[in-house]
Amino acid sequence: MNIIISGTGSYIPEQVVTDQDFLSARFYEEDGTPIERSPEEIVNKFKAITGIEERRYIKPGQVSSDIATIAAQRAIADAGIDPESIDGIIYAHNFGNIPIGTVQSDIVPSLASRVKHSLQIRNPDCTAYDVLYGCPGWIQGVIIARQFILSGDARRILVIGSETLSRVIDPHDRDSMIYADGAGATIIEGREESQRRGILSVASQTHAADEAYYLYYDRSYNKSHEPNTRYIKMHGRKIYEFALTNVPKAMKQCLDKSGVPVTELTKILIHQANEKMDEAIIARFFKLYGIKDLPHAVMPMSIDKLGNSSVATVPTLYDLIMKGNLEGHELHPGDVVLMASVGAGMNINAITYRI
Repeated sequence: MNIIISGTGSYIPEQVVTDQDFLSARFYEEDGTPIERSPEEIVNKFKAITGIEERRYIKPGQVSSDIATIAAQRAIADAGIDPESIDGIIYAHNFGNIPIGTVQSDIVPSLASRVKHSLQIRNPDCTAYDVLYGCPGWIQGVIIARQFILSGDARRILVIGSETLSRVIDPHDRDSMIYADGAGATIIEGREESQRRGILSVASQTHAADEAYYLYYDRSYNKSHEPNTRYIKMHGRKIYEFALTNVPKAMKQCLDKSGVPVTELTKILIHQANEKMDEAIIARFFKLYGIKDLPHAVMPMSIDKLGNSSVATVPTLYDLIMKGNLEGHELHPGDVVLMASVGAGMNINAITYRI
């Protein structure tokens, strides 16, 4: 039984927010003191570290489940299947639906149920539920779908990663410039075939000692700004050090379980968190195999134009490549892809996948 991705779809919001849009911002340190450097200096340093020039935000009238539905429709069309044949919907997110102008997360009913409703799937045996797993949520959803299919309890599952981080960012926190909105969806299904392809191996970890609170929810760094409102926060340096230490080892564990030599690896689709951090993770990963020089174009990146859309980065990146919409990158039958992510929890996971 091969577990394959038979269809992909994504939704990239139309609203483009550039680094220049933050030049009028007033940024504060974590302790509430104003940052004395100019916004221009802060923005330039931010771009040099993260690689982000632009990010995408949803329209005022949209919420996460809206863009997830669009991505799902595109994945279903790409797979050429009847939506009623889907045995389950797994929806990875972190903050639910947050309508503009509100401060509350709306997750009742589940976002997966809302997407099923929007897709007009009537089959009651198509179970729909959400996964909260930080940025690695979509990969974890695929891992869960694989388990259901291998157990014989499902044949075809829709896995979605959708997030609207623009609704939970502190305008006075320079880290907020990293975040973006987006949605990616995939049809995961089992097929009995003679040649081995699809998901070859998986790995998943949760580090929940001090790491559990490297990403958290708290008030604005500007202590006079909406004191009862909470925003996404992170200890950036701690996350960076954690990721460099642990993610390459988890990626190696996953690839080694597949039996595929590292020399046969075609692409690494890593969560689009921070360009410098991702580059350092990949360099350390290959170093674990005694390889100093990275293979050409092994790590496609979309963060420069799309920002960090959390659970949506990896499925969106995969969809862009498969649809021929990421310049300089292609995937063909037989190619081996390693997908990996790290995020709140702190969670790490990876999938080795043969096209």
